[in-house]
Amino acid sequence: MVTYEVHALGSAPQGSKASLEALQQQIGLIPNLAASMAESPPLLEGFVRLREFQVRGTFTPAEVQVLSLTNAHVNGCTYCMALHSTLALKEGVSAASVAELRAGRSPLEPRLRALSDLSRKLLVERGRVTESDLEAFFGSGFDKAQALEVILGIGVSILPNFAHHLTGCPLDPVFEPQRWEPPGR
Repeated sequence: MVTYEVHALGSAPQGSKASLEALQQQIGLIPNLAASMAESPPLLEGFVRLREFQVRGTFTPAEVQVLSLTNAHVNGCTYCMALHSTLALKEGVSAASVAELRAGRSPLEPRLRALSDLSRKLLVERGRVTESDLEAFFGSGFDKAQALEVILGIGVSILPNFAHHLTGCPLDPVFEPQRWEPPGR
C-alpha cells in the first residue's frame, strides 16, 4: 500500500516549506492535507497561490466556504467536507445550510443556493451550463465575472479534493467534530 507522509515543517521537502508557512500564517495551522500535499512542492504551491487568488476575489468568506463544501461533496472528499464544514460555521453560514450542503443539497438562503447550484452544475456537467442556470445565478445578484470566478473556486477545490483521494491523510483533531462520510459508506 502506498502511503504519504504528513509532513511537518522540518520533514517537508525544501520547496514546500514556504507554502506550509504561508498556510500557517493565513489560517493558523498546517492542515494534515496540506502537509501531505507537501510531498509535491509544485502541487502545494499551486494550491496556496490559487487559494490566495480566491481570497482576493469578490466572494465573501462565507460564500467561499459554500463553494468549497459544494465542490467537496460532488468530489466525495471526506477531509474537505469536515474542514469546510468547520470553516463555514465559523464564517457565519447557518448550521441548517451546512447540514443541507453536507447532504448534497443546496443551502437555504437564496443567494447561497444560486452559488452552490451553479458550482454543482459546472462540476457535474463538466462546465456546460444552460442559459437558465446562468439566469438563476444572475437573478440572485451575481454578475458575469462572478460566474467565471466560480470556476476558480472549482479549481481551488479540485487540488485538495483529489489529493486527499490519493494520500488518505488523517483528519486533524480540530475538524473531527465535523467528520463526514459519503452516504452508503
